[in-house]
Amino acid sequence: MLKYFSLPVLSLRFIPVWRRNFLVWKKLAIPAILGNLADPAFYMLGLGYGLGALLPEVGGMKYLAFLASGTVCYSTMNSASFEALYSGFSRMHVQKTWEAILNAPLTLDDVLLGELIWTICKSLLSGLAILVIVWAMGLYASFAMSLWVIPVILLMGFCFTGMALVVNALSPNYDFFMYYFTLVITPMVLLCGVFYPVEQLPAFLREVSAWLPLTHAIELVRPLMQGRIPGGILNHVLVLAAYGSVGYYIALGLTRRRLLK
Repeated sequence: MLKYFSLPVLSLRFIPVWRRNFLVWKKLAIPAILGNLADPAFYMLGLGYGLGALLPEVGGMKYLAFLASGTVCYSTMNSASFEALYSGFSRMHVQKTWEAILNAPLTLDDVLLGELIWTICKSLLSGLAILVIVWAMGLYASFAMSLWVIPVILLMGFCFTGMALVVNALSPNYDFFMYYFTLVITPMVLLCGVFYPVEQLPAFLREVSAWLPLTHAIELVRPLMQGRIPGGILNHVLVLAAYGSVGYYIALGLTRRRLLK
């Protein structure tokens, strides 16, 4: 058992895996981008204008601007989760792509690292797409400060990809992913401040929210969109990095056990 959980071996051999995924995605790039963009954009615009007309300022900003910063995080999390789960599972289990790659001079560590980097890139595109809408609508206080959201999107991509790869390694089929979305993703969307301030929640739910990675992502993005330096930057960054790092390490061990036993 312990042999599967040795430290990851990181090398540039992941690049062909990343490139393979990119070439496949490029054939369907436009519908893929539109699919990732449509859902969070409709949430942001529909709720932002619909509820925003009924609400006063929330957290010192218009509700549409408040929601937009949360939607950047929501979109990034969703994109990373869907890619690492549904697409990753297809390549690993259904299409046997990973097994085919292992016939080349590559290791499973290279394959999973390639999947990690690829999924981070996919989630960056989704987060950037919402960010472009935010810029176009002027829902920011300082363009220069809002640019710092981009590295936060990359960190979010790493965090949520690492978590999702654990579920991918354990899943027997696509239906299994509903447990993750129902028990992990949905509670984070509702408890972490995407649609309303966390302060509106009861005390015990605020305690739960404080441990969830999406809360820390939003605590970084929302102040940046307001033109402010976030408080507790190091804490938020470390939490996101820890979720991603521990998730990736566990996912690699579980995937080794699944495919190499």
